Amino acid sequence: MGKTRIGLPPLDWLRVFEAAGRLGGFSAAAREFGLTQAAVSQRIGNLEAWLGRALFVRGPRGVTLTVEGESYLPLVQESLSALARSTEDLFGTAPTELRVAGLASHIEALVMPRAAAFLVAHPGVRLMSDSAARRAGLDEERTWLQIRFGRGAWPGREALLIAPEILAPMAAPGLGWDAGIIDLRGERPGWRDWARLTGAMPEGQARLSVDSMGHALVAAEQGIGVVLGSLPLARAALGAGRLCLLDAPRLPTRDGYWLTWPSDRLTARRQRALVEGLHAVLTDEGT
Repeated sequence: MGKTRIGLPPLDWLRVFEAAGRLGGFSAAAREFGLTQAAVSQRIGNLEAWLGRALFVRGPRGVTLTVEGESYLPLVQESLSALARSTEDLFGTAPTELRVAGLASHIEALVMPRAAAFLVAHPGVRLMSDSAARRAGLDEERTWLQIRFGRGAWPGREALLIAPEILAPMAAPGLGWDAGIIDLRGERPGWRDWARLTGAMPEGQARLSVDSMGHALVAAEQGIGVVLGSLPLARAALGAGRLCLLDAPRLPTRDGYWLTWPSDRLTARRQRALVEGLHAVLTDEGT
């Protein structure tokens, strides 16, 4: 297939190609645009002739992207998204929806207690949340605005700190060290790190070992023992009296909870203002 044109192909052809590549077929793209499958095939054929490259392999069971098609698709998607954002920023109305993803425990502890304040400050905007089962799943999550735990450095992403991670011994009201401890496995500092800071290790074996801070805090609320809990994630429980801080030193860490997004995503002023508004609410100690 020889190249016949130079420059930017017609936008209509690019939009149809993006839909077919994203949805995995000409029929699905046809349904999205209200076209016939033949019309989609013709537009993609025109685009391939323009570029002088085959973008899809046609087979009896459907189509698949060629190597060139796989390379071209993310470039087209990024360009179409940038054009849509810039058009909305210049000529459109304010965004009416903000979607944020994160671990279920982070959404529950950091976003939900402040959702009402955000909605009051931004009438007409709908706030949506998407829960990820594991932190690794956030890399594949389609929702671009995310809450992440770490040190604020993710390639290709900007980040605003919501709260630094500080760990402190806490338990249900009326319980103390004699209730035993809850062990939390994972990357966070644990009881041994706390012992190095204080010079004293809690006595006795942990009766419960979990791999989630959310689970550890729930267990502590149930009176199972003392947890070296996250102050940011336990703020609602502490405020409501379901957990109480023990008279013991706190353990600062190098990690924190961050509101993050792709570096090239917030080019629209209205969208950035909405994200900054959410960040302001999430960091407000009074909400």
